[in-house]
Amino acid sequence: MAAVAEELREPERDGGCEHYRRGCLLRAPCCGKLYPCRLCHDGAEEHRLDRFRVAEVQCTRCRLLQKPQRCCEGCGSLFGEYYCDVCHLFDRDKKQYHCGECGICRIGPKDDFFHCAKCNLCLSLSLRGKHKCIENVSRQDCPICLEDIHTSRVEARVLPCDTWELGIGYRCPLCMHSALDMRRYWRQLDDEVAQTPMPTEYQNMMVEILCNDCNSRSTVQFHLLGMKCTNCESYNTAQDGKSKQPVE
Repeated sequence: MAAVAEELREPERDGGCEHYRRGCLLRAPCCGKLYPCRLCHDGAEEHRLDRFRVAEVQCTRCRLLQKPQRCCEGCGSLFGEYYCDVCHLFDRDKKQYHCGECGICRIGPKDDFFHCAKCNLCLSLSLRGKHKCIENVSRQDCPICLEDIHTSRVEARVLPCDTWELGIGYRCPLCMHSALDMRRYWRQLDDEVAQTPMPTEYQNMMVEILCNDCNSRSTVQFHLLGMKCTNCESYNTAQDGKSKQPVE
């Protein structure tokens, strides 16, 4: 066994695609075409590749068509440091593991995650007992990018309002509450507002705003950079539009 391991060749430096580093191409069971990965296939075709039905791969070094396996049976090239014979996933080692409950491979390390049976998703151990379980929450699309949460290669996060999303934004796209601790940024915005005088025609304009964080309404001086809630001091506000009046 040691001799065989020594004869294995590493995947070529540029082998694979923008999604994965690997030394083989997948033969799509749907159309018979060869692609570096299912994502490359789905981006070029008008149908999706079923990763579980892949029955053949082609070595990128010797071009031998063969059954999916960790290394080429012809030239000994290593197709991937990690290989899953269920998902037919080949890639460099990212501490991946196959979750039987999710039915797909996840990026680990496995010891840092647990599978929540009700949410039906692998979550960080930091969320054990600290998240609101929603049945099959992963079987829905991200409200920001509309990508399927369950199969996305981007780690899902739970916002303070219990909304699940993949995108990166400072507030929930559904309830508009701040998703991060924005207090430091609000203080920076205080300085920017103070150092940026408004044009004369806007200096005495007052507007009514609604705070997305505390749901309070207040009347404040209009400013293009942002309008601060008088209740919680958040700039995550929206102009109500119901009242505008000049300062006497």
